Amino acid sequence: MVTRCFPPGPSFLTDSGRELLFCAAASQCHRSALSGRPSSVPPRSGAAAQFSAQNPPSPASSPLSPGPAGPAQPLPAAGAPGFPNCAGAWAPAERRGPARRRAGGGPRRGETAPSQRVRGGEAAGMGAPVWRWALRAARLPAGGGRAPTAPWRDPGCGPASCAAPFADSASSSSRDEAVRDKRARILSRGLPKQKPIEGVKQVVVLASGKGGVGKSTTAVNIALALAANDSTKEVGLLDADIYGPSIPKMMNLKGNPELTPKNLMRPLKNYGIACMSMGFLIEETAPVVWRGLMVMSAVEKLLRQVDWGQLDYLVIDMPPGTGDVQLSVSQNIPIAGAVIISTPQDVALLDAHKGAEMFRKVHVPVLGLVQNMSVFQCPKCKHETHIFGADGVRDLAKALGLDILGDIPLHVNIRETCDSGQPVVISQPQSDAAKAYLKIAMEIVRRLPVPPA
Repeated sequence: MVTRCFPPGPSFLTDSGRELLFCAAASQCHRSALSGRPSSVPPRSGAAAQFSAQNPPSPASSPLSPGPAGPAQPLPAAGAPGFPNCAGAWAPAERRGPARRRAGGGPRRGETAPSQRVRGGEAAGMGAPVWRWALRAARLPAGGGRAPTAPWRDPGCGPASCAAPFADSASSSSRDEAVRDKRARILSRGLPKQKPIEGVKQVVVLASGKGGVGKSTTAVNIALALAANDSTKEVGLLDADIYGPSIPKMMNLKGNPELTPKNLMRPLKNYGIACMSMGFLIEETAPVVWRGLMVMSAVEKLLRQVDWGQLDYLVIDMPPGTGDVQLSVSQNIPIAGAVIISTPQDVALLDAHKGAEMFRKVHVPVLGLVQNMSVFQCPKCKHETHIFGADGVRDLAKALGLDILGDIPLHVNIRETCDSGQPVVISQPQSDAAKAYLKIAMEIVRRLPVPPA
């Protein structure tokens, strides 16, 4: 069915057999000419009316009319009678093969109408001024002048719908709030639900954004200090550093964990502390060359597939950085609080700041900061030297609005006792270093929330 085309006119055949339809104004469309019904197009005036009067459409001679087409007429020359100023104003419509029209007229199903097969290149070479004049004349209304154009209107914009956003600002704000709530619900679906570790009341994580600041040494001594301050409390220590486990050496533990009847690993114990580490599952010198997914799977097994028994505190020694392990631990288990370990050095403070912000983003309360290696005291003259700077962690805590839990000096005994598997809190409980760890453990317990019953 022809839906839109040039108005019909006399048809001509060129020497090459191409069918040409005159593209000037006419009084009827193809559909009216084929159906024989009067056209609903209003009568034209001016050149269009003169052309229609001189060249009435003939169904017998039109190639689109029902019935056999009339004889082909020769192509008139420019300026021929009845065709003034129409040089080059011809709209070619190529026809593929013989006539493929039904008896009722019109193209077959799936076939494009001849008038719709006009290509841009052919239309551009039809004598642009005359072609534009013919189309403009065909669009003129009966009274002359330009045809009225209806203003464009958005189909979805009516009087009620367009005025609704401005009618009630309260409804708009409520819709925005509903959208935000829906977006928050969708985002929360992708996060894992936190599930407490069976038998563990409170979890304390010790972290630092940078490696080499004494985090593992601090974690071991704080776990021992928690047990020393209150002998009725059961304390566990988890080494979450998959790539570089240090807890086995510092706690003087070796061997593989045993399995319970429930196929759970039984942690190794020393100094009254239940310990679990990746170092118990691999050789001491064997590297762990894993990708992130395998590391997260290992952390999940260390958390869930260990028979911790009944613990009041589980201290987790986190690896440096703010990557997969930190995110996996923070999102899978409820954490009572985090402690940030750092030296006063500016480079270490930059990463400590990132570590504190990371815990805030995952909604883990930061209990405070510990300034490690704060001062070095000469064992002979007792002169104090701030090797890594002075009060850098205190300035960071003030900027973050956090507390300083304590200062740990840079002392050779702390390093020697951990390397020998006898931490300073156990081997030298009366030393200044051991007292510093005991004080920090008391500050941590004081800031922890009330454990669930």
